Amino acid sequence: MRNNNIPIHTKKDFEGMREAGSLAADVLDSLNEKIVPGISTQEINDICHDQIIQNKAIPAPLNYKGFPKSVCTSVNHVVCHGIPSERKILSDGDIVNVDVTVILNGWYGDSSRMFVAGKTNKKNYEFLKITYESLLIGISEAKPGKHIGDIGNKIQKLAEGKGYSVVRDFCGHGIGKEFHTPPSVLHFGEPGEGPMLEPGMFLTIEPMINLGGWQTKILNDGWTAVTKDKSLSAQFEHTIGITEEGNEIFTLSKNNTAFPIKDV
Repeated sequence: MRNNNIPIHTKKDFEGMREAGSLAADVLDSLNEKIVPGISTQEINDICHDQIIQNKAIPAPLNYKGFPKSVCTSVNHVVCHGIPSERKILSDGDIVNVDVTVILNGWYGDSSRMFVAGKTNKKNYEFLKITYESLLIGISEAKPGKHIGDIGNKIQKLAEGKGYSVVRDFCGHGIGKEFHTPPSVLHFGEPGEGPMLEPGMFLTIEPMINLGGWQTKILNDGWTAVTKDKSLSAQFEHTIGITEEGNEIFTLSKNNTAFPIKDV
């Protein structure tokens, strides 16, 4: 461990992260045909919970600092940490982020995707597409010798260039045998800022992009973050490892549904 207490992992550690990341991706892959109008966010939670347990893993969010469910389900203007509920029924056109983190053999695999219940419109489709592209462009900057600020700057330029805003209050993080470790991975900033990336670092990159302003607030449940202006918010997330050549994405979709939203 060096570089501002950022853990540096071995090649063998990559094997554990591949397995955990693969399971997180599988859980998200399984949701593609299931998120439809009429499903509750509790049902989404239960589908994910059961698959995680069946694979001899643990849902990391459950009871984490008191969080009551196994995944986060963030609908429409919810930015992150939405709590699944039987009362929250998805309607046609609703967008929802499902954030899955598993613990498998001690390693954490963390990923999230946006889904649409039913059909979306052209404006929202473009918004979701740019949010996904902001994740990919951030990952493209994650390589040895680059800085955390290089990742955030690329994301910010893309999102703001399209007229959207980048959430400031939540960020990506280091990960591995713990849920959250240094560094904080901001999704905005200046090139060259922050810690320099080195092989063996494990990170999440998870930009939260808003259709309106970037400001957020936390609801009375102490978890659910929403946009202050009630504009839509979207997020995609991968867990990656920094390699000698660049990076390895641990949470890749296996059925080509990393962006599970049909064109309009």
